[in-house]
Amino acid sequence: MKLLVTGGAGYIGSVVAAQLVEAGHQVVVLDDLSTGHADAVPAGAVFVRGDLRSDARRLLATGVDAVLHFAAKSLVGESAAEPGRYWADNLGGTLALLEAMRAEGTRGIVFSSTAAAYGEPGQVPVTETAPPRPTSPYGASKVAADTALAEYARMHRMGAVSLRYFNVAGAHQAAAGGWAGERHANETHLIPNVLAVALTGQGQVAIFGDDYPTPDGTCIRDYIHVGDLARAHLLALRACVPGEHRIYNLGSGAGFSNRTVLDTCREVTGREIPARTAPRRPGDPAVLVASSDRIRADLGWVPELGLPAMVADAWSFAQARLGQSTAGSQSHGR
Repeated sequence: MKLLVTGGAGYIGSVVAAQLVEAGHQVVVLDDLSTGHADAVPAGAVFVRGDLRSDARRLLATGVDAVLHFAAKSLVGESAAEPGRYWADNLGGTLALLEAMRAEGTRGIVFSSTAAAYGEPGQVPVTETAPPRPTSPYGASKVAADTALAEYARMHRMGAVSLRYFNVAGAHQAAAGGWAGERHANETHLIPNVLAVALTGQGQVAIFGDDYPTPDGTCIRDYIHVGDLARAHLLALRACVPGEHRIYNLGSGAGFSNRTVLDTCREVTGREIPARTAPRRPGDPAVLVASSDRIRADLGWVPELGLPAMVADAWSFAQARLGQSTAGSQSHGR
């Protein structure tokens, strides 16, 4: 198949693009590099630096069979400060893409949705039948995009699948040996922040709250390896049935506390990694765990890699990045 991957220079998009190439698909990556990295685009994929609104239709006209849509803004705090930007990019960009798909007759789309659609769910594990109750403009913009997909599927006979992720971690090693992983300019995720302290030996890890009603007092979250996540996208391509919009949660069905994540990082790296307890963050639920029963039943997907593998792969990626940075500095005489 010929596939368009929007946002394919970002963390998750680049790993999905790599797996698509490895599976023998013809892959075109469209990314404006506002948050992505050109060197994250896998070898074998065609990279186009551009914008959904101005370039998607032109690329779709080259015979694209389906789209995997990752292009979006994704920081909860930033969305509260700049809600208009999130509505314009996340909903507006998705609508522009869907209109381009309608015009060119492209009928399949797999959409990168989010667990933020559920906000603070009333019960866990969270199932796809839980009502959307987003607590941020980011989550609300993704729910609105999900609604748009459902309408385009119904009205224009598209096949659409929304994948709602919980916490994604780890890195992907390509067949050639290179790593693709998480490297945000403003990192908000726990594992890369813990590993950054381990790597540099500077600072402390902040654990937000230690008085939650959990076994060790810290929040519990569901983690999934980015490689497992990417595999779900390849399977979801088969579930793009004309006229249908399906929603699948992606998680492990189990959770790990912040303290357990910290201890796992210490074990994997062999480093002490100092930490401090900080006040709770507003809106952080005590436990957030997904049920992935629906995608298991429909597509046979189950996560295969546990927390130690996520941390180990993320650590390998972080060390590889440090090695590249050091080599670059030496080559430029710094």
